[in-house]
Amino acid sequence: MTVHHIVPPYLLEHLERTADDPNLRARYRQSLQHDAVFRARPSATPSQDAAPFQDAAPSQDEGPAQGPRRVVHDAEHGTSLPGTVVRAEGAPATTDLAVNQAYDGTGATWAMFQECFGRDSIDGAGLLLSSTVHFDRGYANAFWDGAQMVFGDGDGEIFGDFTRSIDVTGHELTHGVTQYTANLAYEGQSGALNESISDVFGSLAKQHHLGQSAADADWLIGAGIFRPGVSGAALRSLKAPGTAYDDPRLGRDPQPAHMSGYVETTADHGGVHINSGIPNHAFYLVAKELGGNAYGDAGRIWYSTLTSGELSETATFIDFAQATIAAATTLFGADSPQVSAVTTAWTEVGVLQSDTADPSQPPESSAQSESSEQSEESERSQSSQPSGSAESVELMRAANTALSTQTPPRPPASIPLPSDQPAEPAAADPETADPDTPANPSRPETPASGSD
Repeated sequence: MTVHHIVPPYLLEHLERTADDPNLRARYRQSLQHDAVFRARPSATPSQDAAPFQDAAPSQDEGPAQGPRRVVHDAEHGTSLPGTVVRAEGAPATTDLAVNQAYDGTGATWAMFQECFGRDSIDGAGLLLSSTVHFDRGYANAFWDGAQMVFGDGDGEIFGDFTRSIDVTGHELTHGVTQYTANLAYEGQSGALNESISDVFGSLAKQHHLGQSAADADWLIGAGIFRPGVSGAALRSLKAPGTAYDDPRLGRDPQPAHMSGYVETTADHGGVHINSGIPNHAFYLVAKELGGNAYGDAGRIWYSTLTSGELSETATFIDFAQATIAAATTLFGADSPQVSAVTTAWTEVGVLQSDTADPSQPPESSAQSESSEQSEESERSQSSQPSGSAESVELMRAANTALSTQTPPRPPASIPLPSDQPAEPAAADPETADPDTPANPSRPETPASGSD
């Protein structure tokens, strides 16, 4: 079982090489070392955490589908997992914001899967949702290890608390759902699909929790985890891949939104975090076209594809695209708007071609055409995307090597800079929300106390 981290390794490697502060370089190096250790060892098993939960909350009579089963541990800045139980299902909020955010984020993710798709926890059978907060000191990542969530507190310079965003928690827990269903191999295109599915349902968990429509949503993954002063809104954007951040310390978001920018690389398991931007954008286009709630028809199509049992563990983008069309056909009919939306989206991102083209080949054109409805952010992203595989590799190289810090690049105009306000969140108002303006990335995505 592969351990899945929310921050791509190339970002931490870049920071470790270029940070001016030796203490920060040491923190990034230590985070990378931890990540390497977890990748090399067998993952934990869910049964390891069952006993602490039962001891802390012995009375659970509702049955597996009546509510989530959660337990949060505190590593107390150590590295032994899972740590000390600090909050179990039904227990009141603590004074530790990270504990409460982990508890609420796992609950919001459970609620989305249960209420939208009838799935009881990540294994479909009421699996305990176990989390650990305050892992190590300055740990700049969060991950799913095959049995539980683990959150770092961030380095304090680039990254803050990783419990702040529901989409981060939803992303990592969805790796568990994929583990129990399609079990997509974490390499190349199947690995990028693995990452993309986690981004999709991570975003849907936040949208469902906030009651947002596809038009209201920010479509960001990791909103709120950057510290003040970082020019960026999040780690990734499904709406406009390539625009999530643009900072002299981090570099520019390297994700392509189209197969013309596909990155051929051996790094990061074959570019799983970079190339996931392509299927990410396809889902966004489907959700935008269908309207309403993205966790409605669009989400049902992706969930049905993931859980159909017919998807190969080494599925390519084309395989997945064809599987989503088949799922949409089964759910809504061959002549339905849903099938049309799915087919059009995969064509727009260059995965599927016209009937006369070979869909296994990337497009020959060096520039991606944009429709008149494409957002301003996405237009800016596409105009800056590489025109072919050689430039794609160069973009990957730029994300992994030292960039000039003499003149910081101006962040994308539509991406607000985060402020250091760990205040209680205010749910987005669907009546007044600007569909083209991302949510405040500094706002915690989960309340400081209480359960979902």
